[in-house]
Amino acid sequence: MIEFIPPGLILLCAALWVAVVPNHWHRLGLFVGPVLTLIAIWSVPDGVSLTAPFLDYELQLIEASPERRLFATIFATMAGVGALYAFKHARRLELACGFAYASGAIGVSFAGDLITLFLFWELMALFSTLVVWFGGTAGARAAGIRYAIVHLLGGVILKVGIEGVVVHTGSIDIQALQANNFDTYMMLLGILINAAAPPVSAWLSDAYPEASPSGSLFLSAFTTKTAVLALILLFPGTPLLIYLGVFMIMYGIIWALLENNVRRILAFSIVNQVGFMVVAVGIGTPMALNGATAHAFAHIIYKALLFMSAGVVIYHTGKEKCNELGGLYRTMPLTAFCGIVGALAISSFPLTSGFTTKTMISEAAAMQDLVWVWYVLAAASAGVFLHAGIKFPWYVFFQKDSGLRPKDAPWNMAAAMLIFVGLCFGIGIYPEPFYQLLPYPTEFSAYKPGKVIFYLQLLLFSGLAFFLLLPLMKRTNTLTLDTDWFWRKLGAKISERTTDVISRGYSKASHSVGAGISAALKPILPSSDPSKDSVPAWSIGTTALWISTLLSAYVLVYYW
Repeated sequence: MIEFIPPGLILLCAALWVAVVPNHWHRLGLFVGPVLTLIAIWSVPDGVSLTAPFLDYELQLIEASPERRLFATIFATMAGVGALYAFKHARRLELACGFAYASGAIGVSFAGDLITLFLFWELMALFSTLVVWFGGTAGARAAGIRYAIVHLLGGVILKVGIEGVVVHTGSIDIQALQANNFDTYMMLLGILINAAAPPVSAWLSDAYPEASPSGSLFLSAFTTKTAVLALILLFPGTPLLIYLGVFMIMYGIIWALLENNVRRILAFSIVNQVGFMVVAVGIGTPMALNGATAHAFAHIIYKALLFMSAGVVIYHTGKEKCNELGGLYRTMPLTAFCGIVGALAISSFPLTSGFTTKTMISEAAAMQDLVWVWYVLAAASAGVFLHAGIKFPWYVFFQKDSGLRPKDAPWNMAAAMLIFVGLCFGIGIYPEPFYQLLPYPTEFSAYKPGKVIFYLQLLLFSGLAFFLLLPLMKRTNTLTLDTDWFWRKLGAKISERTTDVISRGYSKASHSVGAGISAALKPILPSSDPSKDSVPAWSIGTTALWISTLLSAYVLVYYW
């Protein structure tokens, strides 16, 4: 029965097919794999469906629930649409790694115990690193190494926390925990690293823009959202997450406004958007958890749409800095339209998916009398409109004429973008069927007149502010660093100084050793007179004797 096949395993097999099958037959796995995975996801009943013994424990390989199923659904959908977007230009192994990465995310979604969750967690770290490296540049290789170090460190921290919880409770089950001791704080920290919570968020803005355009698309979807699911399952209602989420929201907005690189703008925006979900998990009520789940689902769609439109621009022009782009709407109208839809959705514009999901989180804050949180979320929506809703499409597709006249998106890229455009408007215009899939029953109505008018006024005012301040927002050819300054600047200087000290020490030691050996051999070496033009050579017999002696000594030492 298909319900007893782990859905993540199906996609992993598709990844293997893509990697090893030659010619164009590998494309069969790109499109059949995600479809079979979706069928398996919706064939799994609620509860535990598949177990396996491991040491003294019973692993729960498949445990389904509404929120788990929704996360797995959007992960599989992202894999399929991403394959459609990338199959004509991405390398086969890159697509295979992207599928294996997505299979790890689906495995985390259905993991019913901490050990299974950790195994799939590390599978994601491995293949996401490979996706970064497929960027193919020196920057991608260096960023991939930094990315791997951060995620391996995060995995170690998470593992320490899991071991502590298992030792002290005797249970490996995934259940709601309270962050009130060393074990649970270590687990929370390990998850927050994957959620890109500052100050451990620089790996995201560092690595994602260095991947290929298709690689960035896959990276934008899985790691941070599996962290959100882990928080929903393990730490709902943790007050600390409210404050941390608010900090993430404002942090992402500020750094995205300062950034010049298109994909780094979108990367910082991920930090901002995940902050909304973290706030919702911290509130912890049914409405808030519905909002976190729904917003994670919608976020993957519109963020992928933004990365796809940016990817088309990079694919055709080779440029991704705001000061190098502009005027592309003339020859790329479809790409510009799709980018604008993604920008409106991320800004919570009415009739888009962002509005019908993000307002659930604001409603949850209001229901708990968290007035200050409600105001912060409202102000943040204006900030998001500034950096992603207006800044991204304005500098890329409008502003000055850059003189670039690239072609519009190829048919496969266009089809992938239009699928997500349809989902953005579908969930935004008619959200009720989507709300029925959420983990808790809800009668939430996004389209109350007062709420719609408020958000329209807020967004229009922020748009006016953007254009009034436009002369002060001149783009320069710079790279905005946050905490990655510690390894890009400080770490590089420390490494350079350390290498210099070691090199000089090695040089002095080599000179001293060489001088000592020369002094020791001087009595038995033939003397030479520097004043003469020639130096006497050893006889062939003497040379052979020395070589034999040295070889004999080496053999005796080696086999002693």
